[in-house]
Amino acid sequence: MGVPMMNAIPTEQLIRELQSFGARLADPKAGAESRRGGAGPSDHKAVTIDGMTVMVPVHTAPAFESPYVLDAPDATGASQVRRDGIALGEARFPRQPRFHALSTADGIPYSKIAVLHGRDVLATTVLQSCIRYQSRTKTCRFCAIGQSLAAGRTVERKTPAMLAEVAKAAVELDGVKHMVMTTGTPPGEDRGAALLAESAAAVKAAVALPIQAQCEPPEDDAWYGRMRDAGVDALGMHLEVVTPALRATIMPGKAQLGIDRYMQAFAAAVPVFGRGQVSTYILAGLGDTAEAILDIASRVAALGVYPFVVPFVPISGTPLESHPAPSPDFMHSILAPLSRLLVESGLKATDIKAGCGRCGACSALSTYERALVPA
Repeated sequence: MGVPMMNAIPTEQLIRELQSFGARLADPKAGAESRRGGAGPSDHKAVTIDGMTVMVPVHTAPAFESPYVLDAPDATGASQVRRDGIALGEARFPRQPRFHALSTADGIPYSKIAVLHGRDVLATTVLQSCIRYQSRTKTCRFCAIGQSLAAGRTVERKTPAMLAEVAKAAVELDGVKHMVMTTGTPPGEDRGAALLAESAAAVKAAVALPIQAQCEPPEDDAWYGRMRDAGVDALGMHLEVVTPALRATIMPGKAQLGIDRYMQAFAAAVPVFGRGQVSTYILAGLGDTAEAILDIASRVAALGVYPFVVPFVPISGTPLESHPAPSPDFMHSILAPLSRLLVESGLKATDIKAGCGRCGACSALSTYERALVPA
């Protein structure tokens, strides 16, 4: 007996609901391997819907009880997205990347150095440790940077030579289009900029791949020029939480760099990298109101910074593992006006050279933009 069908719901709505509720998988082995723990989008599965590859939570507590189910792929690779037995749309799973099967000469699997995010993004955490992570009084309560390291799924320090080797293979074997380099914050006033600069220089010497680097604002603004000259094309400096009192509660160590300091950093970095090439990641659903998020988004957009707003995903093993994900309606109340603001400001995901905003897989934001400015 066939699956009951109804008219497909709008793509941005389907993605919004999947990212809020998560999904259960009829075939957990379908497509590229999902990730548990670690930095970046964790406990997710990459899924392509209407040409957009998005990250859908599959290993979180809400996902285990989600009303959404992704069917096993059929002979053509298509999977139905069902809610209460009714098919609402079609999805496909990006295949396992070829470069993940390779290892360095000394036996380190490439997948422990960098991984595929979304459909065509290479991502790495250059330093898989952070000065704040081991302290309960300083760690970000949503952070899982140490989980994949403790589980042996990665190495703590990825050398420039390692990253260059893996990046070249990812481009040649899997057609990777851009790269994200993030890092835990090391000791020192550069806050990771030096590690990112030397890593970017090595990758660019091996392969022409646009790179986004992500770190906390360095103390010396000269690091923006140094990173650009080393080969960094775009920069992410992530606020994550925007209400000062909430920042102090959820990310007590990182909150020592206040909103004003980030605004100063944005103003200094945009002239170096260009309008739209500096971005900030904002986690919706941790207690900031929609009005507070939109206010900050408007302020950073006026500086030429792209505010990438994503739904918070509770990661198992963190202090916030039981925190609820934001509702689809809450995300809509932010993403609809935010997308209009960005299009009117000339800040579009498609114009970002590299990074999370360009990938767009962790938020429905780019689907809203696409609806306003069709290709």
